[in-house]
Order: sequence, then C-alpha cells, then structure tokens
Amino acid sequence: MVSRETPAPEEAAPAPVAADKEEVATAPLSGPEHAEAAVADLIGSEPPAPAPVAPARVRPAVEQLPAPAAQRVLTVANQKGGVGKTTTTVNIAAALAQAGLRVLVIDTDPQGNASTALGIDHHAEVPSIYDVLVEGTSLADVVQECPDVPGLFCVPATIDLAGAEIELVSMVAREQRLSRALAAAAADGQGDYDYVFIDCPPSLGLLTVNAFVAAQEVLIPIQCEYYALEGLSQLLKNVEMIQTHLNPGLAVSTILMTMYDGRTRLSAQVADEVRHHFPDLVLRTTVPRSVRISEAPSHAQTVMTYDPSSSGALSYADAARELALRAPQRAD
Repeated sequence: MVSRETPAPEEAAPAPVAADKEEVATAPLSGPEHAEAAVADLIGSEPPAPAPVAPARVRPAVEQLPAPAAQRVLTVANQKGGVGKTTTTVNIAAALAQAGLRVLVIDTDPQGNASTALGIDHHAEVPSIYDVLVEGTSLADVVQECPDVPGLFCVPATIDLAGAEIELVSMVAREQRLSRALAAAAADGQGDYDYVFIDCPPSLGLLTVNAFVAAQEVLIPIQCEYYALEGLSQLLKNVEMIQTHLNPGLAVSTILMTMYDGRTRLSAQVADEVRHHFPDLVLRTTVPRSVRISEAPSHAQTVMTYDPSSSGALSYADAARELALRAPQRAD
C-alpha cells in the first residue's frame, strides 16, 4: 500500500498594513537611480573628515664634532663572532664622518662585510688590503670613498685575503705590514684622516695581529649575553701579549655594549657586570637590538643613511659622540 503525503497547506499571506503618511515619506529608496540619494542620507551634507596622515620622519640634526689632537687609529676586535664588530665599525665611522670628520675604514676580514655595508665594490679584481699587506701597494692606491657619506673612505677586503695569512708567514716583519703602510701614507701626506678604524676577523691570526700592531687603541663591542664575558677575558689576555711583545703603546680604550634588550634581565646583568669591572672604558650608550641595523647592509648602506631616525642610528650617533669627546681635541 502506497502512502501519500498530504501537502502542507499554504500559509495565508498577511494582510497588508497601511503605512501612515510619515512612514511612507521616509521609507528608503531602492534601485540604482536612487543610490546617490541614499549615500547622501547616510553621510549627511558635510564631507567626511580626511584620514590622519602619519608625520614624515625628519632626519635629526647632525652635531659637528671636534677633530682629535692627533690621528686616532682604533682596532675593533673581539674573538667571539656575531657581537657586532663590523656593524659597530661602519656605523660609528659613518656617524663621525657625518659630523664633519675624515674617517678611514680598513677592512681586514676576508668576508668583506664592512666593504659591503659602505657600498664599496670588493670583487676579486679590485685593489684591496691584500695588495697592501702582501704586495706592498700604497694605501692611497686602494682607498675608495663611500658613495653615501662624504668624508668616509674605505680600504676594501676581497676574497684574496683568505689566503693572506699563509702568505704572510714567510715574510719579514709580517706583524708590522699594516703599521708600516699607515706610517708611509702619513709620511707622504696621503693619510690625512682624523680616525682610522680597522675591522678584524673573529680570530687571533696574523691579520688581527697586524691590526693590533698598527693601532693605538682597541674598541671592543660586547654582546649583552653571558658568553661575551668569557670572550672578553681571553681578548684582554691577547691584547696584553701584543703589548708585551709587539706594540707597547696599545691600550683598550673603549667598550661598547651591543644588542642590548631592555626586556630581559640578562642584558642588564651583563651590562652592569662589565661596567663594574671597567668603569672608565664602557660607554654610557648601549646599542639596542634593531631590525633597521640588520636591514641596512642588504641595501649596501649603514643604518646612519638607511634610517637616520631609527633607534639604532641614534644610538650609534651617541656612541660616536662619546668616543670623540673622550679624546684630547685639536686646538683651533
């Protein structure tokens, strides 16, 4: 037996309700021809307020710094890698050059990162610090000017430098090759720089020894982490060895705390510990962790030109000012 479903009865349509005259008059209009009228009813007769525009970043004013009484040659060194040696070298050098000083950066790291950050060409055929150390070429023949910062110069490093330590082993006065090149440039009137910064590889090979022998001061960047303290003690022992045997005039003059993270207790503890042991050497300025500092080298720039108003650029500008004002000034 087949069952049949009874269709549901249709619902009766509701009786139309008469709208009063006021409701009919104000009922919303429909259809594309009334779209403009509907929009006008929604927004009113006054135009909408413009969206707020973020203020443009203004490049901070650059303070002119006094020149030192005599040329300062600083080796930026730390045997621990990744502490910000190259970053500190190029950004402090750029900050000093922007402040009206003549600055030379000598890149002795075979990776050539300092050369990259300064926008300097350093492929294999470019005259470089290798030619100075191994071939005896004059510094003036390999110097290039930074395209972004007037007054900032660089002696680039190429991949040839990777084998320089082996070639230097058999040479006479192998530890003094860079020192003699700087002295010769000064004697020829071609070394008229207020500051010379030597960027070192993270090791104590002949390249770093050459940098120590050529310098009067050592600038040590220290990452605000525990391992940095262990590396510092070993570095100080090596500096003492250089003082005893090769360069009695060498001295650790400056320590800069880098990659400081104010959100962590460890950064504050490391900074306090270093300041406790070296109260006269540590700069008051600390360099924070900054995305802008990391991004700048990918654009072949320092953070001083890539984003001058960023926290990293302002910190390096303050560090450069401290460094400059600590030394005796040139009398006008």
